[in-house]
Amino acid sequence: MPSEYTLLISLAEATKLLFVIAFGACVGSLMNVLVYRLPRGLDIVSPPSRCPICDTRLTWRENIPVLGWVFLGGRCRFCRAKISPEYPLVEAAIAFLFGAIYSVWYMLPREWGWVAWLRPEWAANGLALTWPMLVIVLSMMSCLAAMTLIDAKTRLIPLGLLWFPAIVGFLGHSLHVLVIEARDIELRRFAPGFRWAIPSPGPAGWWWVGAAIGGMVGLGIGNLLLWTGLIRRSFADYDEWERSTLAENAGSSEPPSACPAQSDEVSAQPSADTLAVPAELGGEVPGHDSEPEVVTKDPEPTRDESAGATAAAAHDGGGTEQAVSRDLQGDPEAQAELWIQYPHARREMIRELAFLAPCVTLAILGGKLAKHLAGPWSPDFALGFAPAHPVPLWLDVICGSLMGYLVAGGVVWAARILASLAFGKEALGLGDVHLMAGVGACLGWIDPILAFFAAAFIGVFFEVVRAILARRVRRTLAFGPCLAMGTAVVVLLKPCVEMLLEAILHRPVNLP
Repeated sequence: MPSEYTLLISLAEATKLLFVIAFGACVGSLMNVLVYRLPRGLDIVSPPSRCPICDTRLTWRENIPVLGWVFLGGRCRFCRAKISPEYPLVEAAIAFLFGAIYSVWYMLPREWGWVAWLRPEWAANGLALTWPMLVIVLSMMSCLAAMTLIDAKTRLIPLGLLWFPAIVGFLGHSLHVLVIEARDIELRRFAPGFRWAIPSPGPAGWWWVGAAIGGMVGLGIGNLLLWTGLIRRSFADYDEWERSTLAENAGSSEPPSACPAQSDEVSAQPSADTLAVPAELGGEVPGHDSEPEVVTKDPEPTRDESAGATAAAAHDGGGTEQAVSRDLQGDPEAQAELWIQYPHARREMIRELAFLAPCVTLAILGGKLAKHLAGPWSPDFALGFAPAHPVPLWLDVICGSLMGYLVAGGVVWAARILASLAFGKEALGLGDVHLMAGVGACLGWIDPILAFFAAAFIGVFFEVVRAILARRVRRTLAFGPCLAMGTAVVVLLKPCVEMLLEAILHRPVNLP
């Protein structure tokens, strides 16, 4: 009887794991659609997937994740055009990621030492009580995977992929803690010194509560000032400068360096989705590739079709400037050369500081006001003074997510502004700022800061390897994928990160 019971339990757990893997494959299929459609400014819902060669709408059989490509033999069932193997590889990778995280965090026995080592403390509360946290992490990782593919191909970061994890992180943590409090459920297992799965202000953290709320209000005021035109967006005149520079280069018959104008359908940042960065800092190169690979459920265009599209573009509007831009679209190095030549980067940083001024000001004022209203204070805690009314858990968690959004985005934005002022060239991209802000809303403020520094080492490593293999050094790099990989390392290998911090700080480190 015990053996039969154990078998039934094992089958039930295996069923759960298979469901998670299948769900991950479906999410990977959705990521393929986003990777293909977002850079092109296409609707992600309609029209339904179809073959771009014969324009035949695909049925459910062709859209089965991974297996659909295998059953079709890598070719369209209707016109036999070749389908990119990237589809099943992305779907299988996301499915494996979902399955690995679920099995290590919730399924495998803690008696296996490496499982207990890799499993976050909050996961020990059980899947039934912590599944919203799992959903937040998986949603964030999926968006980072899609963002990495898009940024690597087009050097653009669609903001929708960055706003989604920020919204999921804030709503997920907020609704989770409100339900926990309403049902009077106590989650007991967290990292020592923390009350939740992410860093939060804590019972005595009224200053941080006020700062988080004030900072978000300040961001809203900054966006309102942009909308009313009281302050200008940074790099608002870049397109005009670019066109004049292209015309001058074309008129002088010099080998120009071009960056094609950002498409309004894709761009969703004050200046551009992806910005050029000095090689010593790392960053992203703007512009579009001439024809990104097909990465949805639609087979790849043939070589002849791509050539025809390029030829048609050459006659669209005629003119030397368009021809120059077209010839350089496929050369990220040439695109970056023009982008980093923009002469007013320091001036544009002043505009961004004006945008951030309400956020910083209200954060400081909000912190002081919240601390004043939370008094009187008494020396009840060994490490400092405690308020008469501690921060309630629900407010603590909500402000922890807001604080992660502000601090993570603020650190990257500060690096962008300081480096741009120092070098006189735009450093990092606003897409990177939104990326880490979204990660902060999901993971709190500690993990994205660690990921930011890890990304720098990851970028240097890959650039050194690439330079050795290609025997040439690039002046720019796509920093978004490095940030995504740094985040994955911090989330999945946090014990290794803690060991490294302990070696550096010479003191025990235990992160949430």
